[in-house]
Amino acid sequence: MPASADRLDVPTADGRSLRAELFLPAGEAPHPGVVVLHESFGLNDDIRRIAARFADAGYAALAPDLYSHGTRIVCLSRVMVDMLSGAAGREIADVHATRQALAARADVDPERIAVAGFCQGGGFALVAGAEPGFAAAAVNYGTVPSGRSSLDGLCPVVASYGGRDKVVGAGMARRLERHLEALGVPHDVKTYPQAGHSFFSRVDGWQGWLARVPTPMAVGYDEEAAEDGWRRMLAFFDEHVRAQAK
Repeated sequence: MPASADRLDVPTADGRSLRAELFLPAGEAPHPGVVVLHESFGLNDDIRRIAARFADAGYAALAPDLYSHGTRIVCLSRVMVDMLSGAAGREIADVHATRQALAARADVDPERIAVAGFCQGGGFALVAGAEPGFAAAAVNYGTVPSGRSSLDGLCPVVASYGGRDKVVGAGMARRLERHLEALGVPHDVKTYPQAGHSFFSRVDGWQGWLARVPTPMAVGYDEEAAEDGWRRMLAFFDEHVRAQAK
């Protein structure tokens, strides 16, 4: 179980709010920040663990619950439909509402905020990074639009994919790299041949059981890929987020 976080309500454009959890680093403020976007399992202990690791690295990490607008099953269904249809405007608005809440804090530097997403959150991080406000985006096994135009204005991107993932794996990584090269966006994209989908994640209970069901995505934690992915992600953020002038 990760360290406890402050629970916040993030105001959204529709007049409602998102549940969110904030992990603050030690040290002198203002801190750089990162919005952490969850997988399809939602804001669970694994995402809290990931957010806490960002905080340990010196980033104020705010993890929103993108399933805050109603019951879990209704929210999950809506988010999945939006993601697969390419019409994720509601979710992207929620991501930027979370960024604005983080930027408004006196202990966070509003000019040094990144976004990091995993699985469906990785796809949202990529699209959200094309709108003003984020200094960098970490796209971990996230879907990539086939059309390049939706990524105009994209911030620097670091991305990781699993080679054994036959759905959101090497092919998606190649598409992303083609887009980034054509757009002239600074990037670091890597595919780990031995890893499958969700290789950063360590989940227990029913979620862990479901993750272990054999699928073409080859879901499962891979320590070697995860640790190298963390190294690359934090190094990229250090260059493009932390090092930016205050």
